[in-house]
Amino acid sequence: MSDHSEAFVAFDTSKLRNAVAIADGGRAGEVRFLGEFESSTTATSKLVRKLAAKYQRVTFCYEAGPTGYELHRQIKVLGHECIVVAPSLIPKKPGDRVKTNRRDAVSLAKLLRAGELTAVWVPDCRHEAVRDLTRGRETAVIDLRSKRQQLSAFLLRQGRWYPAGKKTWTKAHMNWLASQKFEQPERSIVCEEMMFAIRQAQERVERLEQAIRAAVPDWSLAKVVTALMALRGIDLISATGLLAELGDLSRFRTAPELMGYLGMGCSESSTGDTIKRGPITKAGNRRARRTLVECAWSYQHPPRIGIAKQEKVAAASPKVREIAWKAQSRLNRRYRALIRRGKLKTVAITAVARELAGFVWAVAREAGSAEPATK
Repeated sequence: MSDHSEAFVAFDTSKLRNAVAIADGGRAGEVRFLGEFESSTTATSKLVRKLAAKYQRVTFCYEAGPTGYELHRQIKVLGHECIVVAPSLIPKKPGDRVKTNRRDAVSLAKLLRAGELTAVWVPDCRHEAVRDLTRGRETAVIDLRSKRQQLSAFLLRQGRWYPAGKKTWTKAHMNWLASQKFEQPERSIVCEEMMFAIRQAQERVERLEQAIRAAVPDWSLAKVVTALMALRGIDLISATGLLAELGDLSRFRTAPELMGYLGMGCSESSTGDTIKRGPITKAGNRRARRTLVECAWSYQHPPRIGIAKQEKVAAASPKVREIAWKAQSRLNRRYRALIRRGKLKTVAITAVARELAGFVWAVAREAGSAEPATK
């Protein structure tokens, strides 16, 4: 057993090998680089057990990144504490311009011992699977949008465009696209292939959306999804995507804490008597933030509950329905007040999205408290 009863171990992860450093407990404890080890499950288990045999307590950490959370889960199964670190919140010296795997691992070990690292929330396997599904649907939507833009650009080069003022990508628009004829067979082939690619992309989006609908009922956050759909602008797909990115909202003690996590708080650069506030920080989860901004556009219209929305509102509890109606009234007033002050539409919608995050937090808290007590 080592003279020190506690050690702090940091991994600088990569696809094939992990750089590992260790810091002994205590302010003056030794910090040393252990070397690079294979990132395989067997090699990691061997290393963790070897370190655990030398110390009474071992704490591990590594940066969140493309390697995911499997290393975290493996260490937790072995009975040790492990945190996944938020890369953007790691303290860095302004003058340090040298970056290597070894230096990163040593620096992480020192910061872990000092308690200067901020951990990210780690989802369970099922939650991460739902998140992968919603992100796959997002990728498919982006691909569909790209293919549509390519076809529109191709037709524009031929001097053909859909009449202004008419909605595109409707059944009538698709019929108009199918009716386009070209003198050159090469152009006909290009147009047909682009149309075929659009149909394939659309079918892919529909399959993924159907998979999301099938996955939600058995998900741990299914009740919160149902509650969030009572809010204007939020349907099953957007509610699932939002919760897949944010996780259990009960971990946020207050609504402003959630707003800060989403990067929707105002940036600030103040010194002395000078106070200077800027746009939102955009420091949080960009997918969740983008979803909220898209949903916030519906609040530019006067409060109302449409026919299609009535069934979703009726499925929520009376308290959630009250919060949803309050959101409609308040956020529409907020939008109109900002527009009257001369704010750009995009700025006003971003401000509305920030407050919408607060209503999302309130609905999620109410939906969680409404759950029956476990025996």
